[in-house]
Order: sequence, then structure tokens, then C-alpha cells
Amino acid sequence: MNKSYLVVIPARGGSKGIPNKNLRKLHGKPMLLWSIETALSVFPNTQILVSTDSQEIKTVAEQTGLQVPFLRPAELSGDTSPTEPTLLHALEWQQKHRSPVDAVILLQPTSPFRKPGTLERAITHFESSGGNSLVSVTSNHSFFWRNMNEAEALYDFENRPRRQDLNDQSRWYRENGSIYITDSKVLIKHRNRLGGRICMFEMSEEESWEIDTLQDLIIVEALMQSIPQVLI
Repeated sequence: MNKSYLVVIPARGGSKGIPNKNLRKLHGKPMLLWSIETALSVFPNTQILVSTDSQEIKTVAEQTGLQVPFLRPAELSGDTSPTEPTLLHALEWQQKHRSPVDAVILLQPTSPFRKPGTLERAITHFESSGGNSLVSVTSNHSFFWRNMNEAEALYDFENRPRRQDLNDQSRWYRENGSIYITDSKVLIKHRNRLGGRICMFEMSEEESWEIDTLQDLIIVEALMQSIPQVLI
């Protein structure tokens, strides 16, 4: 690892889709802990910040040995609050109270299923690519349409391609919400997790579920039960 990093795990207490979502049990533990354990497998606790407005979430996070030195301000914790101000708030705290870092890693608790080694591979890809920011994606082979009133295909339906015939230029990639890495200076300048030269990091389909609904929770639970060896 050639750069220094701060891992930020944002975990609000409020959630409308799934009440108390970040603490819902997933494969035997609160969902939040999957992201914390991924971070701890790579970084010491002084390079990890859980940003939360909830005392209950703070307590659960601290049971892993993490220090959670502050509760997130209310103005950054509303239902419509974007993530970037939370990243900037955590980065500012880190630089003031600990040490400056080259880049910020965002791990969202709602994307809990990351295989061992995936985060390390993402960091290696970020550093070797020379990029200023990284977004994790998964390959998407679906055939998309738009405009319900005047159907418009986003592919050549007269020459429908086979999945195995798609070349790299023809592939679509879906942002999966699991891992973002941003150069600290880029984050401060653009106030966005993505900026400058952006590189993509491909993750497997099973790692790319975002938990927003109870149906998502059921699916990810089933995945974890069916392939538990990848969680070791």
C-alpha cells in the first residue's frame, strides 16, 4: 500500500425502508458489522471512522474495538442528507485529531457482502491505475429500454448480441455502491466522491447487492447461507 487511507462507514440511525436497518441481523450479526470487519481486516482502528448520529449504533460499533469519537451532527443526518458532507466531516476530524491521509475509502453498510481480499484488490487497482477516484461496479448483461410512450431500445435489437459475444466496449457496468475511493484533495475540491480521473473496479454479482428493502435483505441472507466459505 503506497498511500495512507481513512475508511469512513456512514451509518444513520433512521431508515424508512427498513427500520433500524444498519443494526438488522444479517447472517448472525448486525449488518453494520460486516463493513466494519472488512475495514478492520485491512486497517488499524485509527484509520477507520464510523459516522453515526445514533448512540445505539455507536455502542455496537465500539464493541468491535473501534473508537467512535463523535456523533454525527444533526444537519448531516437527515433523510435527504447526501453522503459527501459526511465524508468531508470525517476527513476534517481525522486531519485535525489524528493525521492527514492521501485518500478516503467509503464502505456503505448497505453493501455488506464483500469477499476476503476484495478491498485490498480495490486499493491495489486504485493505486496502480493512477486514478483520482474509484467506483466499484458489476457487469450488467441486461437489455435496457426507455421511454414508455415511445419505446426506445438501448441496444441493437435487430442484431441481438449474445452475452458471450460482448466485447469490453459493448459491456455495461452498474455502480454497486460497495466501495468508493477518493483522493482527499479531489474530495475537498469537488465535494464529490467521484472526480478527476475515475477508474472502475469490477466486483462479482453476488457482492453487488445493495440492501434497501426487506426483499434485498432476504436475498443477501440466502447468498451468505449458500456460500459461507467466501465469508471466512
